[in-house]
Amino acid sequence: MFGPQIPSVTPGQVDPAAYLLDVREPDEWTAGHAPQAHHLPMMEVPARLAEIPTDAEVVVVCRSGGRSGQVVNYLMGNGWDNVRNLDGGMKAWESEGREVVSENGQPARVL
Repeated sequence: MFGPQIPSVTPGQVDPAAYLLDVREPDEWTAGHAPQAHHLPMMEVPARLAEIPTDAEVVVVCRSGGRSGQVVNYLMGNGWDNVRNLDGGMKAWESEGREVVSENGQPARVL
């Protein structure tokens, strides 16, 4: 989607030890996210850079890969060399049968 300059991985390639950074909006997060993900809405990333690891693989995820690709590009421009975009986002994650959990007691779903 972003060409060779934006490194990406498919859901099946995500290392279980990777730091999964979900940059979707709060309502999207609440409805359904990967159980091991860390929530940091896209617009808050610049102010919260210190929360993003520099010493471990970081996989950035949104709904379909567009916003997360922008975040990967931003992080790479600010010195991160350990970031990857989740190709297809949470839609691909869910369609590949990866676990999705909710925060509201409702059945998990990807918005």
